[in-house]
Amino acid sequence: MNKEVILYMVIPCYNEEEVLLETTKRLKEKYKNLISNKLISKESKILYVDDGSKDKTWSLIESIHKNNNTFLGIKLSRNKGHQNALVAGLLTAKSYADVIISMDADLQDDIHAIDKMLEEYYKGNEIVYGVRNSRKKDSWFKKTTAQSFYKLMKIMGVDVIYNHADFRLTSRKVLDCFENYKEVNLFLRGIFPLIGYKSSVVYYERDKRFAGESKYPFKKMLSFACDGITSFSIKPLRMVLILGMIILLISIVIMIYSLVVKIMGKVVPGWTFITISIWFIGGLQMLSIGVIGEYIGKIYHETKQRPRYFIEKELLK
Repeated sequence: MNKEVILYMVIPCYNEEEVLLETTKRLKEKYKNLISNKLISKESKILYVDDGSKDKTWSLIESIHKNNNTFLGIKLSRNKGHQNALVAGLLTAKSYADVIISMDADLQDDIHAIDKMLEEYYKGNEIVYGVRNSRKKDSWFKKTTAQSFYKLMKIMGVDVIYNHADFRLTSRKVLDCFENYKEVNLFLRGIFPLIGYKSSVVYYERDKRFAGESKYPFKKMLSFACDGITSFSIKPLRMVLILGMIILLISIVIMIYSLVVKIMGKVVPGWTFITISIWFIGGLQMLSIGVIGEYIGKIYHETKQRPRYFIEKELLK
């Protein structure tokens, strides 16, 4: 296999003006080393995807591209979210590259793991997942919620790589297959394991964010987790069905008990029991309707088949 493959890196950016110059500096040096070691071709590029930023991110991308055409850019017409921005970059890059690596702009992913990813690719792996080897630098809350998320996904039957985000290498062959997934509700961590092909894992130490604030507050993380579960598993619906059957059996037992008590002439005041039962069953009904409604909402979005994104500007030459 010719080791000098064309590598494109895809980096979604949303309000990253504080970190973008440092990211560019580090990636420029990394590419220089990779090319000198003949791991990648001189035609390799880095593609920034501006996800409708409100700061000077796009202006910086234009300036960086003007000074060094190794760095390319596309600007989405509006903010469409991290997953859509990533897809826009991946599907743009696959027309030019042999191999594509996606990572975030905040420098938390270790760029030195790129060398190991390429080595795994040369061994015949079409997908290489970047997996953090520990969560020592996370707060207790972040660590607990993240680990709970991955465990819950496994319980729900979703095939995800534990502690893997969106730092991964994929070949053009894999992205050709990925393009056939037309769903609007994207959860890329669940889609790529479904594609198949030989894959491997590279472990790395995840660093703290270089500058700026996280673009994934708790509310977005919760929404992301909900999208991941409902996009890949119908187990919550089955749980609602099982819960309904359990409540039905309990109500039958209570009905029989009530009839027996009445026949025996033992009248027992049951105001507290009835009140608790009404509130409990009412709450379960609302929860069940909410779960079903979440799936109906997903169906609603999918049936409309609206475009995932529009590219407003391109800097690809």
